[in-house]
Amino acid sequence: MLKFVSFGSGSCGNCYYIYADGCGILIDAGVGIRRLKKFFGDYGFSLDGIKHVLVTHDHADHVKSVGMISNTFGVPVYATAKVHEGIRRNYCVHKKIDQANIRNISVGEEFMLDGVSVVAFPVPHDSLDNVGYKIRIGATTFCLMTDIGRITDDVASAISEADYLVIEANYDKDMLWAGRYPERLKRRVSGGNGHLSNEMCAHAITAYATSRLRHVWLCHLSGDNNRPELARKTVEDVLKVSGVANFASLPVDVLKRGVPSEVFLLEGE
Repeated sequence: MLKFVSFGSGSCGNCYYIYADGCGILIDAGVGIRRLKKFFGDYGFSLDGIKHVLVTHDHADHVKSVGMISNTFGVPVYATAKVHEGIRRNYCVHKKIDQANIRNISVGEEFMLDGVSVVAFPVPHDSLDNVGYKIRIGATTFCLMTDIGRITDDVASAISEADYLVIEANYDKDMLWAGRYPERLKRRVSGGNGHLSNEMCAHAITAYATSRLRHVWLCHLSGDNNRPELARKTVEDVLKVSGVANFASLPVDVLKRGVPSEVFLLEGE
């Protein structure tokens, strides 16, 4: 039985934890190690429970603490070769990952972590490389995708396989275009290698998710161009008129910036 908690989601730092008996998997490490220790203590977790780290991409808000966490606890870090190269180049990562803890993965190839199946899939973003993850235990599939410029066939396929889905809803388009960002940055955010808007997120779910989907979490909300309740309402309103019976009552939660979530139980069949 899987459990899931977010320790931060957004440009201030991204870090997610999914765990079952004997296997704790950290996804991204953009939260400082002191804060992470506090969060783990608050929840009654042990940092020794982190057995593996998965990295989506090499931007600082996803990797700034990955070397410190990996080296302190002797934990392997799984990422594509390009992401590992990006981490090595990133000046915000002060402590680089020890060579012994580096694990290169390939997109589309399944690998096993203590009996848990993991498959990385490509996600378009303006980083050196970016992936989402499908994590399967038994018949239950948890899927996480963030920093999504556009919906590709790979992203759509992953959504269709998800029982539990973490997906980016970064910005409200009206707030973005009326906001204080310079024109160049607005175009970067809304471009095909930028981020996913609330509406794009909602329509991706209704277009590609199936009746097996049980819970949605909205991640990586902008602090300037979005609001948690706005993101939730936008997605819920689209789901309610989708015509798919169970979507009208599908749980939708927002993973907040810098604030840990509750612990969610991911029940299997």
